[in-house]
Amino acid sequence: MGHIHALRVRGAPLIGLSASLLLALLAEKGKSRDELALALETLRAARPTAVNLMNNLDRMKQALWQEDFVPALVTEALRLIDEDRQLCDAIATAGSALVKPGSRLLTHCNTGGLATAGVGTALGVIARAHEEGNVSNVWVDETRPLLQGGRLTAWELGELGVPYQLITDSMAASLMAKGEVDAVWVGADRIAANGDVANKIGTYSLAVLAKFHGIPFYVAAPQTTLDPACPNGEAIPIEQRAASEVTGVAGSFGAVQWAPENAQVYNPAFDVTPASLISGWVLDTGVVTPEAVANGKFA
Repeated sequence: MGHIHALRVRGAPLIGLSASLLLALLAEKGKSRDELALALETLRAARPTAVNLMNNLDRMKQALWQEDFVPALVTEALRLIDEDRQLCDAIATAGSALVKPGSRLLTHCNTGGLATAGVGTALGVIARAHEEGNVSNVWVDETRPLLQGGRLTAWELGELGVPYQLITDSMAASLMAKGEVDAVWVGADRIAANGDVANKIGTYSLAVLAKFHGIPFYVAAPQTTLDPACPNGEAIPIEQRAASEVTGVAGSFGAVQWAPENAQVYNPAFDVTPASLISGWVLDTGVVTPEAVANGKFA
């Protein structure tokens, strides 16, 4: 669980899958049903915003209470991985159809193979569109404070041979004003019944900018990210992270702090983008329009 909380394992789909695999591994190592039930509930609290974690653990809980629970847990965990691969592929197929030839796309955080079991969600769409010859450039937000865009998305795109340019988060508005962005693609950690989307902090800013500049703003996510029981974005719990993520940086090189020692910090991991700013929700089942969401598609 420490790896999940510390974001060594991150990305809504991968968080849920990793937690499921951990339970299966603990079961194979001889943990009792009661011990596994406690571990399951502890894992549930690790990342409160990512609903994929809750959905996967609900399925693992059903397996846990089967008579022969050890093989049931292993089977269910492996099934979840296989399903996620298929979901990602379906999202890529549905989303790439929206990408026009020569598109210059902007993406935020990391939503590729490092965040899922498959090709990814938003980044999977971009990769598929590149394979189809329709991407001329990808603007990669560095994604402060933990730089998932700069560290992970840039690396993935480079490995895939997708042309990209890394930017700071604050450069997006300037690019949009200059007409350098044709569409914005992001993932999601939770989608409420009314279509509001919780995603990495900074997503809402991009949605506002895209709306102002008349640029399509798409959310790509599997059905496991839907939360029909959550009425709207106000009901989504937003995880608060450590101040040290904002006041400095740490790594194999050591730790560097640039803010004053007594600096007060506000560091939410996610923000909520209202449904009114979203052009389309690209799921494994296809593209959902704002009209469909307004008519209760996700409820």
